[in-house]
Amino acid sequence: MTRSEWRWAPTVGIVCVLALLGIRLFTPASVTAWMTDPARDFVTLSTSVIIESLPFVILGILLSAVVQIWLPEGFLLRRMPKNAGLRRLTVSLLGVLLPVCECGNVPLTRGLIVSGLTVADSMTFLFAAPIINPITIITTYQAFGWSDGILITRIIGGLVIANLVGWIYSKHPSPGNLLTPTFQAACAVDAHAENGSKLQRTFLSFARESSAMMPALFVGAGIAGLIQVAVSRNLLVTLGSNPLWSVLALMALAFVVAICSNVDAFFILSFGSTFLPGGIVAFLIFGPMIDVKMLALMRTTFTSKTLVQVSVLIAVCAASIGLAVNLVV
Repeated sequence: MTRSEWRWAPTVGIVCVLALLGIRLFTPASVTAWMTDPARDFVTLSTSVIIESLPFVILGILLSAVVQIWLPEGFLLRRMPKNAGLRRLTVSLLGVLLPVCECGNVPLTRGLIVSGLTVADSMTFLFAAPIINPITIITTYQAFGWSDGILITRIIGGLVIANLVGWIYSKHPSPGNLLTPTFQAACAVDAHAENGSKLQRTFLSFARESSAMMPALFVGAGIAGLIQVAVSRNLLVTLGSNPLWSVLALMALAFVVAICSNVDAFFILSFGSTFLPGGIVAFLIFGPMIDVKMLALMRTTFTSKTLVQVSVLIAVCAASIGLAVNLVV
């Protein structure tokens, strides 16, 4: 990317964000009067996902630049435990310090990998951080308190699954093959060796990551909006009282609505009288790790095969935890 490109990229991004907000806030109802109800729902839902996610994506991109450029080379690696298991546990707890939801953690994870953290350790952070996020913990407590062990199960379950994913992929013989060729090429670029001041390199990194993340965010939001329009909420509600189907139905809902982990507890609270606690736990664990928006964002970094494997593994684990809660409560 040339110097002129990185100068223009942030400006174009800001203009697009402001235009999107302006359209969302100030467009009169008459403009959309010609649209059918499903079409309006699709536009509203897709735009809502983008507006909800965009600040955290931008924050994640900025934190990624800080990790790559402003921290001394090897700063994080030198402070991690040497033992692999303890290192992954430490990495999984880093989300306590970073109030970024799942969509913002994708660019941050990319920054960790570029900085030298192993793919397996970075995956542990990616899947644990949205649940260990302090804002997520507070909002979950505000929504459910200590009732039915939902808060504790969400935290412990998220940590266990994330560390399990990290442990499994730490055994992979060729970790580089888990990454897309494009991102492998990006990892080969030494951010500390690039020309220009740190501020210039930060803008360059921001532009580079934005060009990868923003299209994926828009595509993921569009898919989420389309699926929400197509899937009947009434069907999900009819499944809520069955121990097995309540878990599977709310996991499907979590995958579809692609709502930010910082506020998902308040969203699912409205289903509390309809669905069993295990279904709510499964929703709160599975959603921040895997949804249509997250898959689109993660596809910028990981291969399709890797994402399929991870999605199945996390889905089985989240469903098992949800079923266990329904059996105990």
